[in-house]
Amino acid sequence: MTEQSAGRELILIIDDTVEMVRLLSAMLQGEGDIVFALSGEAGLRLARERRPALVLLDVHMAGMDGYEVCQQLKADQAGAETAVIFVTANHSMECEVRALEAGGADFVTKPLNPPVVLARVRTQLRLWRQRRALAELAGRDGLTGLYNRRHFDTHAEAEFARHQRHGLALGLLMIDIDHFKAYNDQNGHQAGDAALIAVAGALQQCARRAGHFVARYGGEEFVALLPLGDAAGVAGCGESLRQAVEQLALPHAASAAGVVTISAGGAACVPQPGATLAGLVAAADAALYQAKQAGRNCVVLAERR
Repeated sequence: MTEQSAGRELILIIDDTVEMVRLLSAMLQGEGDIVFALSGEAGLRLARERRPALVLLDVHMAGMDGYEVCQQLKADQAGAETAVIFVTANHSMECEVRALEAGGADFVTKPLNPPVVLARVRTQLRLWRQRRALAELAGRDGLTGLYNRRHFDTHAEAEFARHQRHGLALGLLMIDIDHFKAYNDQNGHQAGDAALIAVAGALQQCARRAGHFVARYGGEEFVALLPLGDAAGVAGCGESLRQAVEQLALPHAASAAGVVTISAGGAACVPQPGATLAGLVAAADAALYQAKQAGRNCVVLAERR
């Protein structure tokens, strides 16, 4: 199994015959990064971990057959967008209908015709890229270009579940622009929009270096999700973001610093069974309130729970 290359789609082959895996891998060389599994159970685990763009799935396998693999994959949020092409020696209409009803996008029969396989794989990869592009557009905030609240909620839930599964620390920062209403009142809404764009850019640029996820939460409020973020990491990231915004030096007469600043509340935890993302957000939000009460332009970390 190889690491996925940047900008290349991941193709997963699930087949319990090594010869068929080798044949498909040779046919698809250059179309994407290829990984494989030799059973339905192993294929599902790999699909959930790696989230491939496309799965080529054998129908008849020992243990879990292809229909069940596809149904379970499509029932999982992480696999809902993955395209599935069934591969089988059965040419019957009944087999094809079952494959499509299970959630398959297409169907190829053995013996495999390489040009047909390539054409169908390329079609599904193109459609997958188009769906991703539309989803990306729908998940962006129209003003700042950051991800929006809806996309954050979906992404954060998935990350919370992943960290919960593996017993990993997850951090979160709630961020608010200080005295933003006064800034709008004094400078007008066009200047307010320009300030939001500038602050969003500073947050994104600073967070990108650390691999964190920043979104516009609503109004003048932003949120940053910090995978593998413990308390010290959350505090450090919050301070870096605070400094990045202050260094924009956007004049703000109502601010004690004389420039646009942010307040941030942070929280970190190793999600335990029964814990929820909402609890982590609430802890960070309470810490943000404390930061405002403490005079703004600062970072406050929630107490460990």
